[in-house]
Amino acid sequence: MSLTRRHAIQIALAAAAAGLVAPPAWSSETLLSPEMTGTGTPDLGTPDLATPGLDALVNGASDAFDRLTVPVTLNGHGPYPFMVDTGANISCVARRVAQALALPVQPSRPVHTMVAVRSQPLALIDVLTVGRQTRRSMAALALQLEDPRLGGVLAVDWLQNQRLTLDFTRNSLELADSRHDFSRPGRVILQARRRLGQLTIVDAELGETRISALIDSGSEASLCNAPLRRLIERRRGAGERRQMVQMISVLGEPFAGELLYLPFLRLGGLELGNVPVVHADTHAFQIWGVADVPAVLLGMDLLRQFRAVSLDYGRSQVRFDLHPA
Repeated sequence: MSLTRRHAIQIALAAAAAGLVAPPAWSSETLLSPEMTGTGTPDLGTPDLATPGLDALVNGASDAFDRLTVPVTLNGHGPYPFMVDTGANISCVARRVAQALALPVQPSRPVHTMVAVRSQPLALIDVLTVGRQTRRSMAALALQLEDPRLGGVLAVDWLQNQRLTLDFTRNSLELADSRHDFSRPGRVILQARRRLGQLTIVDAELGETRISALIDSGSEASLCNAPLRRLIERRRGAGERRQMVQMISVLGEPFAGELLYLPFLRLGGLELGNVPVVHADTHAFQIWGVADVPAVLLGMDLLRQFRAVSLDYGRSQVRFDLHPA
């Protein structure tokens, strides 16, 4: 029987929870958010659409952690595989790529990561191109990425008021103008809330309780915070055996989590039971302003349960396309 890496990880996690195998190491994306004090957010440039009004379909691939990557050219060089991260609000370029292209570098500034606040330098890019769309005079973080195969991370700063669609059946990315969508069978549209300019938070339900769901295509695993953990314990009891999971951020920052299972989750018309999540009260929940309310960070393990997920940054909407019944 052939298994994808994602399915193999899920099976390994289930076995780990039963105490049968050692816990795996999961890779979790870093929240890349510039410090909002001092110099503030850098000038990220103005998008320049090479083909205005036309949708741009970009064929992508999956990295070792089942995250979507797309080819990106920098100053005419490349393409380099950039991981698409809806949980980051400033793009980054691998430091080795910035050095190879001799990109001008600005002094380091504080950046919020998944774990803490770190100082990181900025690289200046003349032209960044994805499909038929480009951005000029752009600043991006120059990072020592944990995965040496990645050329960088494509965050939501590049999108502004556009619509981003992640098609998981075709492993592709579509960039388009913001537009009105209608719900229909197999398609559910939810209003979203912004944090730090990001369109990431929608309402989900755990049983009869409404919780906040943050959409993060840069994380392989789904995470939950302490209030959601307490909610799970009230439903299932606190005596259930827990399994620790070792995780690492895109910057190589290690942190530990505790494997839990949501008894029931309703999201965008999709009903899931016994959903594996990792409890890790990371810095990200504080930055997004949901540290004190039940919240789950939806990683690729859950997002890939949908046929496609579309985030409209102009209309503050998220669309979930379900697989045919």
